[in-house]
Amino acid sequence: MGGKKNIGFTITAAILGLMVAIQFRTVSEPVVRDTRDTWELREDLMKEKEIQSELLREIRANEEKLEKYKTEKQQSKENVLRATLDELKTEAGLTDISGPGIKLVLAPAFDGIGPTTEPYLSPDLLRKLINELNMYGATHISVGGERVINTTVIRDINRETKINGRSLNQFPLEINVIADSGETAEKLYNRMKVSKSVEDFFIDNLRVTIHRPAENILVPAYVDSIRVRSMEAVKQGKGEGG
Repeated sequence: MGGKKNIGFTITAAILGLMVAIQFRTVSEPVVRDTRDTWELREDLMKEKEIQSELLREIRANEEKLEKYKTEKQQSKENVLRATLDELKTEAGLTDISGPGIKLVLAPAFDGIGPTTEPYLSPDLLRKLINELNMYGATHISVGGERVINTTVIRDINRETKINGRSLNQFPLEINVIADSGETAEKLYNRMKVSKSVEDFFIDNLRVTIHRPAENILVPAYVDSIRVRSMEAVKQGKGEGG
């Protein structure tokens, strides 16, 4: 009987010990876990703060970039508009321009010889000459310092030829012509050397001298206001930007 009691006591003690050990583990583990989690939370919080700070820095940097892009875009638009305006002014003849080209000089063929030698510049011949120059590669032309543009009018008023309303009665008279390249200027020179329209001026007692191509022929700007007729504002259609 005594042996069974000892065995029972031993088993009971073992069970109690196991229960105590389990209870101790159950109570102790949360304390260890909580302590570990607290440090981990602190570390995670610090990491989150660092990430947040980094995100804020990136946001500020991106905002600065966006502002910079907006400014550059606006400046780019202004530069494009300015370049387009300058290009249109050049095409319209509103700016001085220089480049490769040739110079033609009209002078009396028989200066001071007889009463019938007074030269006369025919508007028809002048228009014919200008059309021929354009056909052979001229891009800009001036006659007696007057720029020739699309709306230029050449006409005779009381036996006096006028261009843009100004008289062409002073000789020698220079015609400056600019081409798009030195090669074109050379071809233009060779064409005009054998031009029939150049010979026709001799009938009106005018001699045309054609100078060899030069690199910096100057054609002045058109100085009067350009009148635009029959033009209407474009109406914005559907689907276009506002």
